[in-house]
Amino acid sequence: MRDTSPATATDSGSAGVRHDKPGGTARRVLRLAAPVAAAARVAADAPVVAVAAAGAAALAVAQAGPGITGFGPVRRLLFPRLAGYGDPTHIALTFDDGPDPESTPIFAEVLADRGIRATFFMLGRMVAAAPQLARNVAAAGHEIGVHGWDHRYLPLRGLRETRTDVRRATALIASVTGTRPTLFRPPYGVLSGPVLVAARELGLTPLLWGAWGREWTAGSTPESVFRTLAGDLDGGVTVLLHDSGCTSPAGSWQAGLGALSLLLDDCERRGLRIGPVAEHGIPGLDRN
Repeated sequence: MRDTSPATATDSGSAGVRHDKPGGTARRVLRLAAPVAAAARVAADAPVVAVAAAGAAALAVAQAGPGITGFGPVRRLLFPRLAGYGDPTHIALTFDDGPDPESTPIFAEVLADRGIRATFFMLGRMVAAAPQLARNVAAAGHEIGVHGWDHRYLPLRGLRETRTDVRRATALIASVTGTRPTLFRPPYGVLSGPVLVAARELGLTPLLWGAWGREWTAGSTPESVFRTLAGDLDGGVTVLLHDSGCTSPAGSWQAGLGALSLLLDDCERRGLRIGPVAEHGIPGLDRN
């Protein structure tokens, strides 16, 4: 998921989002999101209000466009569930853009050697090209999520196109793996009103991340990717890496692969458990 969308990014959680002046954008986003934050705080003490708070959050996302959730600090502060924050003793490990015959089996082997399962957000076109590989990843016990069909920047699409994209990918993944996915991560991590509508219709919960390696950055190495990850690597975070280079410069997935081993070693030293989103204890998402 490299930064190849129609605009540039200014934040570790905002790939593909244009921010004119970071300070001005932050102020506008915070002003819009403030009522949502207040509703969320009330909902913590009043479960009946939780539904209204969730609706308000969805409305804010739809009205603000991609900026509000693409702006990482705002997402982490005001939308912790969307950012994937869960059990403070656990790290949710997720991968995007596969399954890729060149690289996914190597990532899967590293995880198998360490006895770790993860969540793979797959592209429909990659599943169509390598169905047996997708089936093998699911059979190994990994959780499978939807990453769209062909990694298009969905906010540039209307409801009809967005619905077709997400539905097509969801149906194929369900058919190939034998399990209907319940999680959706939009390409570039950018939500829009049509994306939220399509996900709701298909029973998919949008999930982004709290820490990522930015492997697609020019000149990335395992060490640089891990350093980027480590900046936000705390208990309870959802980590994003990429098990494919299909949308990234040459060498990106290799840097991510090297960083994966560093990440696993670091979490072991810190006593942090690692696993899929399903085991992360995110409020409202815990399916165990």
